[in-house]
Amino acid sequence: MTDVDVHQHLWTPSLVAALRSRREPPYLDGWTLRLDGEPPYEVPPADHDVARRTEIAAADGLGRALVSLSAPIGVEWLPPAEARPLLDAYHQGAAALPEPFGAWAAACVRDIDARLLAEDLDQGFVGLQLPANALADAAGYARCAPLLDLLEARDLPLFVHPGPAAPGGSEVPGWWPAMVPYVQQMHSAWFAFRAFGRPRHPRLRVCFALLAGLAPLHGERLAARGGGREEADPGVFVETSSYGPGAVDAIVRALGAGAVVLGTDRPYAEPPEQPGFGLGEAAAHAFGATNPRRLLTGGR
Repeated sequence: MTDVDVHQHLWTPSLVAALRSRREPPYLDGWTLRLDGEPPYEVPPADHDVARRTEIAAADGLGRALVSLSAPIGVEWLPPAEARPLLDAYHQGAAALPEPFGAWAAACVRDIDARLLAEDLDQGFVGLQLPANALADAAGYARCAPLLDLLEARDLPLFVHPGPAAPGGSEVPGWWPAMVPYVQQMHSAWFAFRAFGRPRHPRLRVCFALLAGLAPLHGERLAARGGGREEADPGVFVETSSYGPGAVDAIVRALGAGAVVLGTDRPYAEPPEQPGFGLGEAAAHAFGATNPRRLLTGGR
C-alpha cells in the first residue's frame, strides 16, 4: 500500500463559505463554481465532505494525504485585499483537518509578503504551493524569490500546480483547460525552473504536478537546441496525477525512479489501480513512501 499522496484537494466549510461570500469570479453560487477561464462547474458536495474523504483515504491505504488550494480557481492572483480572506479561510480549514491529512500553504502572488507566509507555515503546513503561471519565466522567479528564500531557509518544499486558465470562449469543450492551458503552464514552469529557479535557489526541493506536463520527455530536443542534457537533480520531483503506466514509464526513463511521487488529484481523478504503474513493488514503494519522504524532509 502507498503511504503518501502529495496532491489532493478538499474544500473545508470555511473555504466554501468564503467563496460563497463573493459575487465576482472566483466564487461559488451554491455548489456551482464560477471562474473567468472555465465553464461553470457543478461541484459534488460529497467530494468535499471531510468524514467521507477521511474514509476514502483510509481505504486507499494512505498514511498521509496532502491537500492544497485549487490554484486554477485563481485565489493567489487576486489583489491582496480580495485574496487574503480566501487564503485565511483555506489555511484555517486545512490546518484543522484530521489525520491522515496534511496541507500545502498558499500565498498571494500579486503582492509578495514572506512575513504572512511565515505565519501560515507556522501552523504546520508541509511547504508552499504556487501556481505554475507565477513561475513561468525569469520575472516570475524574481517576483516570488522572497517566498522561495523562506522555503529554503526552513528546508521546506515547493509544489508547482497549474494556475488559472485564460478565457477560452463558449466553443471550448469542458476538457480543454485541463488538457491545454494546464499542461502548457507545467511545461513552461519545468524549463523556467531549470533556467531561472535552480540557479537562484540551489537548495530548494520542488515537485511539479501532473508529471510537469511531460516536459521532461523533451530532454533530447533540449540538448539538440543547445540547452544541455537533462541531469539528475535529487531535489526535483514530479507527481503522477491523471497519468498512467505509459507516461510514468517514460518519465522514469527520462528522470529515474527516484524523481516520481504519487499524486492523485482527488477528487478530480482516481488513484491508479497499480501504485507502481506496472513497474513492480519496488517502484510502488519508491513512489508512495521513499520519494515523498525525500521531497518533504530532504531525507531526514
